[in-house]
Amino acid sequence: MSQPVLDPALNRVPASCRRIHIMGICGTGMAALAGMLKAKGYRITGSDENVYPPMSDFLADQDIDVMAGYDPANLDVGPDLVVVGNVIRAINPEAIALAEKKIPYVSMPQALGHFFLTDHRSLVVAGTHGKTTTSSLLATALNRAGASPSFMIGGIVEVFGRNFRIGEGEFFVVEGDEYDTAFFNKVSKFLHYQPDCAILTSIEFDHADIFPDLAAIKASFAEFVALIPAHGALVACMDDPVVAEIATKADCPVLSYGSSDACRYRLHDLKVSGLQSTFCVDKNGRELGRFTLPLPGLHNGLNATAVIALMDHLGFSVEAIARGLAGFEGVKRRQQVRGEAGGITVIDDFAHHPTAVRETLRALRLAWPNRRLVTVFEPRTNSSRRSIFQQQYGLAFDAGDVTVVREHVPLTDVAAEDQFSSAQLVEDLQGKGLEAHYFPDTDSILDFLVDKCLPGDIVAVLSNGGFDNIHERLLSRLVARDR
Repeated sequence: MSQPVLDPALNRVPASCRRIHIMGICGTGMAALAGMLKAKGYRITGSDENVYPPMSDFLADQDIDVMAGYDPANLDVGPDLVVVGNVIRAINPEAIALAEKKIPYVSMPQALGHFFLTDHRSLVVAGTHGKTTTSSLLATALNRAGASPSFMIGGIVEVFGRNFRIGEGEFFVVEGDEYDTAFFNKVSKFLHYQPDCAILTSIEFDHADIFPDLAAIKASFAEFVALIPAHGALVACMDDPVVAEIATKADCPVLSYGSSDACRYRLHDLKVSGLQSTFCVDKNGRELGRFTLPLPGLHNGLNATAVIALMDHLGFSVEAIARGLAGFEGVKRRQQVRGEAGGITVIDDFAHHPTAVRETLRALRLAWPNRRLVTVFEPRTNSSRRSIFQQQYGLAFDAGDVTVVREHVPLTDVAAEDQFSSAQLVEDLQGKGLEAHYFPDTDSILDFLVDKCLPGDIVAVLSNGGFDNIHERLLSRLVARDR
């Protein structure tokens, strides 16, 4: 007997909708959506196979019922609509039951668009790198300027203590992810985000599990840019040649930014001291202002310049923009200081793509030029665990003094010869005269760090996952070591 499939005609929000069930509710974006829908008065239930803190605690605080595991019985609550996360596959038992029961369904991006973006001016931050930081800077600066924005972002924005907000103003800041939407809607999420204005930071090959090549990624970004209406604006980083190419597809005004004289908004005279940067931005060849940002590095200066360009376009004063940037409290897991023990500072960063690794380490080197920089790297994403970036990673760690690489967890559906080799990366770095060490697991890395780290060292942990709570474990062991 053939498996029932979802009816495309039911991929919609029904006219009467009060009870909503969310499959995959413990994902960061899905939990945020659940909280937003609950705040709007909808009755929310959810299911997930990974129900544990912090998301389980967050959902409990929102008084949202979460069912552990996927089961057809989870739909017996009689939802008017089911939101299906992109972690769900067609063979999921709950997805099969959804098809059998013929309940209307949407993806998370479709739900966000329908319930929130239609009534706001959507400001979408897209690009391979810098999305979370740039969208967090934008939301924070808009809020400080009195605009009371709504937002949904892929990281915890420190000033708000969460990754979403329903504000009172006209703007909705959304991090525009190019990853695919759902098993029944294999297009990039940002194509559902109804951009009124957008920032485009960078475009590189990434997400090798869903995009075959750079051409496919460029096609998706071009489709996104084409959605921006003529009355809107595209803020585009012209330091990136692929962004410059895609910007030509826009039917709206293009506000160029970068470090080139040809850019409408040009960053120059960057100075870094510790975790703080100062820089000038010129507009049309004349100085717009000098800005302070509590983040180091050229890439963060460019992220801030994108925010300056968009907010200037939207009519905010230079003084208001500068205040918002100067008071930015940061984003969790983006050059976040997790603690210091025995004079050793432990930094947490999300960097996983070779370009992100390179720019993060360059920024930390600018911040602390006279301190030893120890990098701990865990290949964890689908792309970073494939051989596609093997050579590029060999060029990404030059700014560090010591590099420690953990063995990756193998991908079960990828041939061994097509997977990333941590041992090969270490061998390549050593061949360039760099100090690099390979370890099979987190415990052996901790043993090495506790034995080798010295007062004054900066330990930068780069991973998009929890990394076995290595940050807190390292700090605890360093404290115990020095007693």
